[in-house]
Amino acid sequence: MTTVFKKPQDLLAAVGQQLGHSEWLEIDQDRINLFADATGDHQWIHVDPEKAKEGPFGACIAHGYLTLSLVNLFLPQIIDVQGISMGVNVGCGKIRFPCPVKVGSRIRGSGELVEAEEMKGGIQSVVRVTVEIEGSDKPACIVDTISRYFPAEN
Repeated sequence: MTTVFKKPQDLLAAVGQQLGHSEWLEIDQDRINLFADATGDHQWIHVDPEKAKEGPFGACIAHGYLTLSLVNLFLPQIIDVQGISMGVNVGCGKIRFPCPVKVGSRIRGSGELVEAEEMKGGIQSVVRVTVEIEGSDKPACIVDTISRYFPAEN
């Protein structure tokens, strides 16, 4: 479910609001391998299923940064700020990886608007995205995403 804001200024009154969830996404070995190829991180815990079966997680796991990168896929499913000329990813605040994502797991993002303030020419928001693992009590990733929205010219 996507939470829609008709204009960036509406974010100011919504601090503390839960924003909903993205769709579930299965993390398969092909996605992990492609990320390994893109980043050059071919550590066996990610790309060697036979060796990983005997390792500490019992299976291959997604790279933490792969999990983090998927927040970019989840955010537009969680929040839609309309009435803008553009939105800009400013960065991330605190990032944590409490639990690894095993191959074959399904994950999704949930969001909470934790900050919003006026900035020169726009509104800056901090959405805390928690990447949940289906069936797990612990999340895979928690990250404070920072975005800036510039209102459309009338």
